[in-house]
Amino acid sequence: MNNSLTGHIIRFFALVFAQVLIFNHVNFLGYINPYVYILFIAFFPVKNNRPLFIFSSFLLGLSIDLFLDTGGIHAAASVLAAYMRPVILKSSFGTVYEYQSVRFNAVSFGVKITYITLLVIAHHLVLFSLEIFSISKILLILQKTLFSSIFTILLSIIISIIFSRNNK
Repeated sequence: MNNSLTGHIIRFFALVFAQVLIFNHVNFLGYINPYVYILFIAFFPVKNNRPLFIFSSFLLGLSIDLFLDTGGIHAAASVLAAYMRPVILKSSFGTVYEYQSVRFNAVSFGVKITYITLLVIAHHLVLFSLEIFSISKILLILQKTLFSSIFTILLSIIISIIFSRNNK
């Protein structure tokens, strides 16, 4: 348990620092930004304490907000993604999730892409809706959500492949 907690803390800080030092400086065409810190929310263990998970997601988003000076939009989007995660897990994994036996390293590649895609789109839609906060600019919100989501999904899949442990 202690080793698991240490691993989560290391993953938390590694993703925050990677986001702040590397990925925040990536800005294609003014509206494509990758937000890979969402990997902490995506791959947090299913069986762990839900209130602790939502609080950790809040701290993750708040950490990003402090570095970007964005006033809480990352915290709000992270909490929503953490709160919606059981629904997304159930729609992606089906009965495997109902028995609390989801092992992210053991699932098929297509299921993992579906899960990450749904989580990233939900996160980004809230993030950019709060950032722009104007119903008259709905097309800009959808454009930023679409393109940033595609870029974030690609980077998230690459990072998860690189850092996944093979249990075969």
